[in-house]
Amino acid sequence: MSSLTTKLKNLKDYRCTMDPEVKDKIIVEYAPLVRFIAQKIASRLPANIELDDLISCGVIGLMDAIEKFDPTRDNKFKTYAEFRIRGSILDELRSQDWVPRSVREKTKQLERAYAKLERDFGRPATDDEMCKELECTLEEFHEMLNKSKSVSLLNIDDSTTFSRGDKKLMMGLLEHRRSSNPFSAVNYKRAQGIIRDGIKSLPEKQRLVLSLYYYEDLNLKEIGQVLDVTESRVSQLHTQAIMKLKAKLKNDFESHEDIAV
Repeated sequence: MSSLTTKLKNLKDYRCTMDPEVKDKIIVEYAPLVRFIAQKIASRLPANIELDDLISCGVIGLMDAIEKFDPTRDNKFKTYAEFRIRGSILDELRSQDWVPRSVREKTKQLERAYAKLERDFGRPATDDEMCKELECTLEEFHEMLNKSKSVSLLNIDDSTTFSRGDKKLMMGLLEHRRSSNPFSAVNYKRAQGIIRDGIKSLPEKQRLVLSLYYYEDLNLKEIGQVLDVTESRVSQLHTQAIMKLKAKLKNDFESHEDIAV
């Protein structure tokens, strides 16, 4: 652990980070993290999105993390910074509304189909089942996935996907925060279980893509080399995995609300 990170472990030293010189040192120390996160997001975006712009937004997120980090909570600064950096980049992308309306509609169509078949079968849908539901060929289905890969970035603010309570729950999951509220703690554990079971139910290649991308920190090109498939195919597998997990979460939250009512 670096000396700067150690300083962030107690409130007195944290307040000292308001000094511009110390803040600059922390920004320099975590600059590689900003670039890494920006590159991972950029790998799933159209070529016209500039990496430097994403990095600039990430730096703003890092500065926000430095100012708002509360060391009295059971959080590591690096974890909190990752959330703020990623959130700042995604907020900027959403504000630009850079995804064409037609692509958004196709993505919603895919997500609705995945959710419907998840409810019908009690498991994630196969490609053939999706093609039958959407009345399209496998080639057309893969083209829809390719166009939807950018939108599959988890959008906490998408009111058509999650309720207000669900958004708060997802926010807590992303921040890795523990709540003293027993109800929130139960919801946190429940969502963890849903995601864990959802990942287990995915096809092997989709599970492997998630593991290599999020836990081994490989990029899409490197994952393609491991699986001996094209980078485009890796992107398809990733998009499918994320959509299936969102469908499982959405269906579980809706059924839980119905029971509560």
